[in-house]
Amino acid sequence: METRMSQYILALDQGTTSSRSLVFDAAGRILAMAQQEFTQHYPQPGWVEHDPEEILSTQLATAREAVSSAGLTMADIAAVGITNQRETTVVWDRTTGKAIYNAIVWQDRRTADFCDGLRRDGHTEDIRQRTGLEIDAYFSGTKVRWILDHVEGARGRAERGELAFGTVDSWLIWHLTGGAVHATDPSNASRTLLFNLHDLAWDNGMLDLLSVPAAMLPEVRPSSGDFGKATALSSDAPPIAGVAGDQQSALFGQQCTRPGMVKNTYGTGCFMLMNTGTEAVMSQHRLLTTVAWQIGGETHYALEGSVFMGGAAVQWLRDELGLIGDSSEIEALAAEVPDADGVVLVPAFAGLGTPHWNGHARGTLFGLTRGSGKAHIARATLDAIAHQSVEVLRAMEADAGVAIPELRVDGGATVNDLLMQGQSDLLGIPVVRPEVTETTALGAAYLAGLAVGYWGSTGDIQSQWTAERTFNPEMDDAGRKAAHDRWQRAVRATLSWAEDR
Repeated sequence: METRMSQYILALDQGTTSSRSLVFDAAGRILAMAQQEFTQHYPQPGWVEHDPEEILSTQLATAREAVSSAGLTMADIAAVGITNQRETTVVWDRTTGKAIYNAIVWQDRRTADFCDGLRRDGHTEDIRQRTGLEIDAYFSGTKVRWILDHVEGARGRAERGELAFGTVDSWLIWHLTGGAVHATDPSNASRTLLFNLHDLAWDNGMLDLLSVPAAMLPEVRPSSGDFGKATALSSDAPPIAGVAGDQQSALFGQQCTRPGMVKNTYGTGCFMLMNTGTEAVMSQHRLLTTVAWQIGGETHYALEGSVFMGGAAVQWLRDELGLIGDSSEIEALAAEVPDADGVVLVPAFAGLGTPHWNGHARGTLFGLTRGSGKAHIARATLDAIAHQSVEVLRAMEADAGVAIPELRVDGGATVNDLLMQGQSDLLGIPVVRPEVTETTALGAAYLAGLAVGYWGSTGDIQSQWTAERTFNPEMDDAGRKAAHDRWQRAVRATLSWAEDR
């Protein structure tokens, strides 16, 4: 009889631009990984959509490919963990399992005007206290409302219980279990504007305010627990046993399990989270309060700062400007010049997140001269990613009342040494990159493995985190201040443009 530890954990990492699947062993090492990008749809300026069927098909394909590449079968998988792009909204027919509209992506700004109305009507503080979130088009609740209001007959069908709503985790769980389970976890639920952070339940007041029928909503289950069998993958269906939104999953994968520990993920956006323990700390500096995870009946919370454009800004250089052929080329291009020579990019292509929360801001490029070249723009893009994260960390320090001694980092862009060094320079603290940078998928694997006894406790996995490299600041205080002041000047100009419309 095969023992549990001779099996493996499969993590499904459904991101904003690609679906990935990774196989982990008991030591937290990656045995195999498969990845497929999928189409980004931009039907109008500020709108971003995905085809839910393409999300599903690429995720299933990479799951099978990763297991096969590892020389395994689904019978070798002890459990499946799911981590996902958060806030992205899907509404589907409970009978057919087909989406009634494209997935509206977290970056999408189509409900920004509606959010402005909520603020004008005085709902900001009540919503913040109930949900821990700011009023912003970023979150799922206003996206659900938009679908119900713009797809013919959808609202009536939703009220009759014929339609299901979910973030991407729920969409995957539904299809992996053949429609047997409609569920999410508290980390994803807490990103919808519909979930009460303190009661840990769907909030009737928010459902009424946003006109979302309760009959659409998934069941909220612990992040580490039973989400049914993944029958769509194999007749040897492994259990789905761990679910968390990508940033909370990365916090767990980084083993930031003690209050005060901080990580930053550099993906499509950049997302910095601080573990605040079992207390939901309300921010005074426009950070978000969110559920980190729920394990064994205990809920951990986090403060979060959200930067909408991280790696996506590099993709813009690649796809729209054609300055590079592959995202990995930006480091070499940016390194051709010692600095950006006064060029500043504010990549507000989908508005500005923490701490500004301005959905009308748009991307701006300042300081161009006749001598400015593509290397300067590339360097300014890396600087922008780092500057945005500095703003978030400073807000986090102000809320915590203490200086953050180091920043743990993960995500695809952390392979860029120039970016990581620049981040350390601008923060003035060490930036620590772990051996395993795929911490988003690793967190989901840990949550799943804990639920089925693959790992006995969180203590069993603490020692698996090790640092690969630490970047220490090389910029002096005067240089750091000058760079920060220049960035703030550019942000002020960007916000002024947004308001003068």
